Amino acid sequence: MLAASRDPIVAIATAPGRGAVGIVRVSGRGLGAFVQALLGRDLRPREATYLPFPDEHGQPIDHGLALWFPGPHSYTGEDVLELQGHGGPVVLQLLLARCLAVAQSAAVEVPPRLPGLRPARPGEFTERAFLNDKLDLAQAEAVADLIDASTEAAARSASRSLAGVFSQRIHALRDALIHLRMLVEATLDFPEEEIDFLKQADAAGQLQRLRDALAGVQAQARQGALLRDGLKVVIAGQPNAGKSSLLNALAGAELAIVTPIAGTTRDVVQQTIQIEGVPLHVIDTAGLRDSPDVNEVEKIGIARAWGQIQGADAVLFLHDLTRCHLPAYQADDAAIAAALPADVTVLQVWNKVDQMDAAARAALEPRLLHGDLVLSARQGDGLEALRQRLLTLAGWQHAGDGLFMARERHLQALQRVGHHLDGATTWLSAQAEHLDLLAEELRLAQHALGEITGEFSADDLLGEIFSRFCIGK
Repeated sequence: MLAASRDPIVAIATAPGRGAVGIVRVSGRGLGAFVQALLGRDLRPREATYLPFPDEHGQPIDHGLALWFPGPHSYTGEDVLELQGHGGPVVLQLLLARCLAVAQSAAVEVPPRLPGLRPARPGEFTERAFLNDKLDLAQAEAVADLIDASTEAAARSASRSLAGVFSQRIHALRDALIHLRMLVEATLDFPEEEIDFLKQADAAGQLQRLRDALAGVQAQARQGALLRDGLKVVIAGQPNAGKSSLLNALAGAELAIVTPIAGTTRDVVQQTIQIEGVPLHVIDTAGLRDSPDVNEVEKIGIARAWGQIQGADAVLFLHDLTRCHLPAYQADDAAIAAALPADVTVLQVWNKVDQMDAAARAALEPRLLHGDLVLSARQGDGLEALRQRLLTLAGWQHAGDGLFMARERHLQALQRVGHHLDGATTWLSAQAEHLDLLAEELRLAQHALGEITGEFSADDLLGEIFSRFCIGK
């Protein structure tokens, strides 16, 4: 990876398709001669220059703006050239091909330490920004999160992570941890001293404050991860319970076909909605039933429904209030409930309250004591209560403007930090007998923190992270 990072790279930096503006970006070390050969002139640093982009015969491929950012004052920390022309796919491909051709021509003296220009891999520009210390790993990941943000709250949180808010919290934990390690190492290095460094410096108090600070960062990171990944919510239940109507009501659009015919929904219908900035991936599934009337197509739909339920964060088990008092319907509901995964949160929802009769009301009363929800997907009654309950199930707590974006790997790393700090607390109570184990737990905690910002990272982790970026970023 380090050898490949020395290659000059080029890519179309704008999204595929037609647009008003398209950008071709080049990054590498010592690209001054390349710029002269490509454009026929030198460029002033960090100033937009309007000029033609010539082909090999000197005829313009396009006219546009060229921006030259000599390293290290650039996004990647290397020399960067951006050609901003018209956003037609053919024009951009011609510019890309021209850059590659110029780099291979004898007119450009490429130093031996730099192989020829090549197309960039996905995320390679941001990867170089990380390798050249322009961004830490958490900030680099925030670049992709900002691009992929599906809600305004997620975009703002990703922007704060990109600005370094998350990294600052991690660095504060690291600094406190290093100071505590220093005290422990001093005690290990000078055991003959009469002064007890740990007691004098209140090491126990420092460790507890560190654990409290970690708990605060973990709470905010969980909220940030929720903004990024959202919650997968599956609507399940018997046929004609109103699952498709509920999806349409939550989405505010007619996404799924609604008819009184059993088995209308035979495939998975998914829509991402947002509640207070939190993305919820709501999935409508085929009605669950075991009947001789089920044909092969509906069987496939039911199998897919169970597959979605297995991978859900929460299941809305929808019941039909117009049939809930019927013994056969109750038996089928009980069979579905028994088959639901034990590790998936299930919210009992009773639909068609606008059509409820006296028998249904009598059957419903005991259920309301268990926190079940009642609504009318057709009329919209009870939808707001459902939305708030979904936020509660997700563990969402509004954190104001200080929220930052986080990923699952960040949560796992923070969890490991907490585990090692718990171990450190145990060994600290034993003091001199196990100071070496205390020092090791603190070292491992610092290592886990460093994985978040990339201070300690493996090449395979970097490859996994940056391969998910778009080409040109």
